[in-house]
Amino acid sequence: MTYTPATQDQLLAIRVNAGIEELAQSEKFAAAEPDMVEAIVGGIGEFAAGEWAPLNRVGDLEGAKLENGVVRLPGGFAEAYEHYVEQGWNAISGPVEFGGQGLPFTLSCNVLENLGTANMAFNLLPMLSVGSIESLEHHGSKELQEKYLPKLVSGEWSGTMNLTEPQAGSDVGALRTTAQPISEGEHAGKYRIKGQKIYITWGEHELAKNIIHLVLARLPDAPEGTRGISLFIVPKYHVKDDGTPGERNDLRCVSIEHKLGINASPTCVMSYGDNGECIGELVGAENRGLMAMFTMMNNARINVGNQGVQIGERATQQALDFARERIQSARAGSPDKAPVSIIEHPDVRRMLLRMKAVTEGARALLYYTAGQVDRGTLGDAAAGARGEVLTPLIKAWGTDIGIEVASLGVQVHGGMGFVEETGAAQHWRDSRIAPIYEGTNGIQAADLVTRKLGLDGGEALTGVITDVAREAADEPALAGLAADCAAVAQWMREDASLDDRLAGSVPFCTMFAVAVAGAQLVRQLRAVEDGAAPGIAATKAASVRFFLDRIVPEAAGLKSAAMAGGEALYALSADQLVG
Repeated sequence: MTYTPATQDQLLAIRVNAGIEELAQSEKFAAAEPDMVEAIVGGIGEFAAGEWAPLNRVGDLEGAKLENGVVRLPGGFAEAYEHYVEQGWNAISGPVEFGGQGLPFTLSCNVLENLGTANMAFNLLPMLSVGSIESLEHHGSKELQEKYLPKLVSGEWSGTMNLTEPQAGSDVGALRTTAQPISEGEHAGKYRIKGQKIYITWGEHELAKNIIHLVLARLPDAPEGTRGISLFIVPKYHVKDDGTPGERNDLRCVSIEHKLGINASPTCVMSYGDNGECIGELVGAENRGLMAMFTMMNNARINVGNQGVQIGERATQQALDFARERIQSARAGSPDKAPVSIIEHPDVRRMLLRMKAVTEGARALLYYTAGQVDRGTLGDAAAGARGEVLTPLIKAWGTDIGIEVASLGVQVHGGMGFVEETGAAQHWRDSRIAPIYEGTNGIQAADLVTRKLGLDGGEALTGVITDVAREAADEPALAGLAADCAAVAQWMREDASLDDRLAGSVPFCTMFAVAVAGAQLVRQLRAVEDGAAPGIAATKAASVRFFLDRIVPEAAGLKSAAMAGGEALYALSADQLVG
């Protein structure tokens, strides 16, 4: 289970798909010069491989454990996190005024890609902190920013996101956690928080010196549903005037979930205000908490799509190593009947090339999305809208790809893949959560065919399709897929009912994502043909060709499902369907 950073392919995607050199022309991102970019990508890859990757297996086997209210991690995790903070990796894209380096989100994505490929469960800790910083930067008062951001940016403190409750699930509007204003005493102007949250990733641990929980709750007399939700900062330890942690707040981890995978990531049931003294501070305006939380969630959705790339890369590397070493059977049709490495057999070669091609496609889509987000940050409204359209694509298709590639990795290993000792099964188990959290992939697809379909009067989505068609000028299959995406989008906008759109949302999301990824891979191939990334020129040509000739036609086959409508889904009543 060794890990070699995919540095050359990452740099290619950062340059070609994110357009990092163009971003560096701006005053805000001027520090992202080529030497700096190479140093960051190479440095975090080396760090991840050296310090986080060796903990991946022990983290899976031993996992996080709750002991007397304290979450313990296996040996080595505390030191690895301490070194991560000391070396400044958490601060890459953090605001300069609070100790960050102010570099593009694109480079923050690369830090997370390398860390997550090395150790996906561990990587959830900094991933959520990045989202917390984003939310506070956009919605927190100056006082809250000065109080919490410096140590969140450094990584000395970590952040969490608290939405889900036992009775609510994905229906955030059904939450019951309450926030009672405090009018007098030492906490006057703050709020007493009371309630329970579930599925809180890294909700309790000892690696950071404080944990800053972002908690959704209702004020007294707040409107029903999502219109009545406010956002609060609830620190594990109260923060003293000198900025250091003080007494413990009235919150606790009740239990941690026993999960299919990501065992080293403590997924906590958190209880707030058991003794009536859990103190929180309001972030942003009253009853506008969901908007503030969604700033964090949109960031997290891109980074969860990144996890599909991460697990795909790790599973592909392991499968390639195994296939090269495993000797079994002669090559079909060969006059030499001596057994060969299974990498020589056609179907194994098909699986390996598929793993490589779709992982690289997802990476190209990831950095294209990140680049658009960075342009939005610079004030390019059209790019910002394009980034919003791309977000459900990378989150949904990227994480679907992670599962597919991890599953193929098990298949390449054969029976040994189903045996835990090889480690191939861990990648599949770890991958399976990504299509669920931060909004299920069905919710991402629904977002695409509702809000994103009409964003900027429909121009944002159709503009992306137009860009794909332009890149596909010399690739008939990709051009055809772009035309299919345009036809589905037009039908959904002009003729389909809401049920029809939702019924076809997942196939449309998939075919659209493949089309955009294919276009971005074409851009990479042109760059390689012009002399970029000579070290991976041959493999890039093969993987892009596989994607365009095999993955793109498969996606085109989804057009009928995308336009099939919703009527057939309700041909049976619920009782008939259950039987």
